[in-house]
Amino acid sequence: MTSSLVGSEMCIRDRLLFICVLTQPTYLGLTSYHTKGEPREAIVAVSMLQTDNWILPVNNGGDLAYKPPFFHWCIALCSLPIGHVNEFTSRLPSAIALIVMTMATFLFFAKRTRKDLAFLASLLLFSCIEIHRAGANCRVDMVMTCFIVLALFQMFRWCENGLKGIPVWGILFMSAATLTKGPVGIVLPCAVAAIYMWIRKAPFFKTAFKFAGIALLSCILPFCWYYAAYLQGGQEFLDLVIEENFARFVGKMSYASHEEPAIYYVYTTILGWMPWAVLVLISLFMLKYRIPCRSVKEGWTKFKNYIGNMNDTRLFSLLAIVIILGFYCIPKSKRTVYVMPIYPFMAYFLAEYMVYLLKAKPNAWRIFGITLSILAGILLSALIALKCGWINSFFPEDSSNRLYVDALSAHWDAAGIVFGIFTLIMLYRMYKSRHTLAANNRYLYNTVALFFCIQLLLDFSILPTVLNTKSIKPFAEEICEMVPEGKIYSHVTEDRMLRFYVINFYADNRVVSFVDENPQDGYLLVNNAGFRYIYEHYGERYDFEKVLQSDRSGNDVKGTNYLYRFGPKEVGTDNIQ
Repeated sequence: MTSSLVGSEMCIRDRLLFICVLTQPTYLGLTSYHTKGEPREAIVAVSMLQTDNWILPVNNGGDLAYKPPFFHWCIALCSLPIGHVNEFTSRLPSAIALIVMTMATFLFFAKRTRKDLAFLASLLLFSCIEIHRAGANCRVDMVMTCFIVLALFQMFRWCENGLKGIPVWGILFMSAATLTKGPVGIVLPCAVAAIYMWIRKAPFFKTAFKFAGIALLSCILPFCWYYAAYLQGGQEFLDLVIEENFARFVGKMSYASHEEPAIYYVYTTILGWMPWAVLVLISLFMLKYRIPCRSVKEGWTKFKNYIGNMNDTRLFSLLAIVIILGFYCIPKSKRTVYVMPIYPFMAYFLAEYMVYLLKAKPNAWRIFGITLSILAGILLSALIALKCGWINSFFPEDSSNRLYVDALSAHWDAAGIVFGIFTLIMLYRMYKSRHTLAANNRYLYNTVALFFCIQLLLDFSILPTVLNTKSIKPFAEEICEMVPEGKIYSHVTEDRMLRFYVINFYADNRVVSFVDENPQDGYLLVNNAGFRYIYEHYGERYDFEKVLQSDRSGNDVKGTNYLYRFGPKEVGTDNIQ
């Protein structure tokens, strides 16, 4: 019996790994950079490879990296075999982190609960919008989330063993999380595990002492880097660390950064769990509700009994969700990616609830399946209409949306055909299994598979086409053709935090500050506001000739971007041509 269960678990594990590897990394290089966030991180790895400085490289014309270097080390290592950083290698660490976290989530819950629930929870985690998006981006958040989740799993194992020995892997994961984004990578796993032990009646001071020791051990490797970076960056580096980690938490940053109310995480987490949150919302109208306890004391007693009787895995998962959410509600700065470590634990509760609905409230599943099928049908119909040119005439030729329509109207690509066919097959399978909905899990997995097909159609065919049309990469390539070597000077007036990140990446980190460099001649990259400032302050010294103009708004510095050739002003000539 034991061997058959192990074999079953291995089969499920291998199937899950196959799904993850087949669907996640394969499309990463199809989309050019089209936001400031991705090239801002990728250029740090470019600087590491260019300067051989793996501690505190300078990039974007004089900036220090805003985050510790572990993520950038991963990008640089992934890029070493080909000798340069590109879109694929820069996103690969996030994709690997997502796959590792998904597999670890399955193994963690499969060992302690039902294997079918662990498998379903892993599929839900892997496919939900927030996690799926983060796993395809060149940002630190997915790698940070992976290490925090792995650390939480290891700390729970340590708790299961009665806090005996030293959780070496937990310490390494917390160290890596801290080297990815900051000390929160130690604070959260230790806080969740310590509070779990206190609820389970562990001695308060003895437990606190042990976790304090583990936290200190986890600081050793990060301290080595922080000290080495301080020796290079000095007070500028120290000020950056204080602002990014401590001032951000207490709301004392020198600039506004994603300031939102506490309720922000309620609706953004619901949106992050799309489309599966739709099923939950539908089911709320089908449940029976009872009047809560008549007194606060009675309600508190019932709550304590419920928590006390909860099994260890569910209690730890619940605490991870509540504590991490509560922690991130404190600072004014809030982003959806901050709370991603709660998603693996939410996935398990969601899987439990979905299986319950399949048996007890099948109509909720039926409505959800029909809704998802309609959306898939609309998506396929719209794509076919675009490919056949039936929609183009509805958009004027001078409309900004016409660019995207024309791009999508291009000939069918192989990915679009393959995943379009798969989507049709899954629609048919859902239709066939609709009558046995409550009898087995076939309808459930067909629905999950249908959404995977929709995601693959979007990831391989539709989104790359749309986002590459949005990207300013073609303008960057024109600049590189005109200025194949040497510095490209720039100025941004609107925001001291902004740079020409996309253009700088494709120009191989050659964009520097015009004001700081004070050059004699060269090429100037600006938008309208930037050029007005330069002309007002430097117009008496230089002549300017516009040589290039972008055909779309910039991806980081908004508005039309321009490239000017400039040199010392000649007497009797106009400043601008």
